[in-house]
Amino acid sequence: MPPTPIPGTHLDNPFVGATWYVNPDWAANVLNQAQQTGGVLGQKMAKVAQYSTAVWLDRIGAITEGRGLQGHLDEALAQGANLITIVIYDLPNRDCAADASNGELLIAENGLQRYKTDYIDVIYNILAQPQYRDLRIVAIIEPDSLPNLVTNLSVPACAEADATGAYVQGIQYAIDTLHQLPNVYIYLDIAHSGWLGWSDNFQKAVTLYTQVVQGTADGFNSIDGFVTNVSNYTPLEEPYLPDSSLTIGGQPVRSAKFYEWNPYFDELDFAQALRQAFIQQGLPSSIGMLIDTSRNGWGGSSYGRSRPTAPSTNTTNVDVYVDESRVDRRYHRGNWCNQASGIGERPQASPVPGIDAYVWIKPPGESDGVSEPGIVDPVDPNKKFDRMCDPNGQNLYNSAYPTGALPNAPHAGRWFPEHFEILVQNAYPPIQP
Repeated sequence: MPPTPIPGTHLDNPFVGATWYVNPDWAANVLNQAQQTGGVLGQKMAKVAQYSTAVWLDRIGAITEGRGLQGHLDEALAQGANLITIVIYDLPNRDCAADASNGELLIAENGLQRYKTDYIDVIYNILAQPQYRDLRIVAIIEPDSLPNLVTNLSVPACAEADATGAYVQGIQYAIDTLHQLPNVYIYLDIAHSGWLGWSDNFQKAVTLYTQVVQGTADGFNSIDGFVTNVSNYTPLEEPYLPDSSLTIGGQPVRSAKFYEWNPYFDELDFAQALRQAFIQQGLPSSIGMLIDTSRNGWGGSSYGRSRPTAPSTNTTNVDVYVDESRVDRRYHRGNWCNQASGIGERPQASPVPGIDAYVWIKPPGESDGVSEPGIVDPVDPNKKFDRMCDPNGQNLYNSAYPTGALPNAPHAGRWFPEHFEILVQNAYPPIQP
């Protein structure tokens, strides 16, 4: 066991030796469904309730409504936990390239100032209270924001976020504010391999993130690392596709339709390569990566195919070889909404070198977005229907493929029992009853 750290010291890896907070609100949904389901499947569901998931602060109101941030921190202390993960997620023009998680703040309506004063400052004032100084508070900063500046500037809301500097300034303000507390650990979201894996996107992302971090008050020492695969489904490893340059029928496997020349097939390779790239840019070697493994297990069977147990034996057709070898069974790698995957690796500290932890940022069982138009979320009316969540729709990036989204989904963040059942059935490693 590592030595018990002195309270107030900033650790290299906050997850090591920590007791992780379990959100009782999420766990209640899990246990309720487990009880209703019964049998062996119900027993498996109940096992899931023991794991730590992140608390999403996706509106100004979320800081205080219901249990609220303070309530979660108090509950963490009551549990005897000393680590809690929160998600900072309310930039103006949030989710600028999609609709399912549109936010409440707009750049054109003084959104950046409100983000600073009504959101970040309020969170800081709660976290800074002395009774929480021994809690290790992990802050996940603004999923999907900076990646949209890398690839989606053709979308007007993203172009506005770029041209005004609102995303960069908002994130730098969040980092500078929260970094003042030695017990807060800051990890910047950096998408996933299926978004930023191509060499152009990879290099642009490393350059942009380096500039953003360099521009904070404490520069490269202001963050603890980066997090990949937040709310996504990209597998940790593709065990039967370890070499993206392997040739089948004279073609490298990365040229297959599923990978579209992207050399990164899985999150572990992507995350470790990113870490090395940032260290080469001057960030300290103490930085670590987190990977969201809540829904990237891909066991069982989905989309008409079971998890492969060996590489394909096809030697002539690269697409057949890849499709028969990959554990990621989505129709298209860009499919992000309510996919029929499985729960992945359980949360754990230091699983492999360079990775601070596998974490569950997206709580399994919570929807990615509503599956049909015309339904208003009474608590958060800004959330809209996104066509990538339409179970009868086609992928927006390539209309040759369906979305693969499950039907009957509620709005993003709402409990989705049918999805949770599939996630438990398809868990990998499997969940033992």
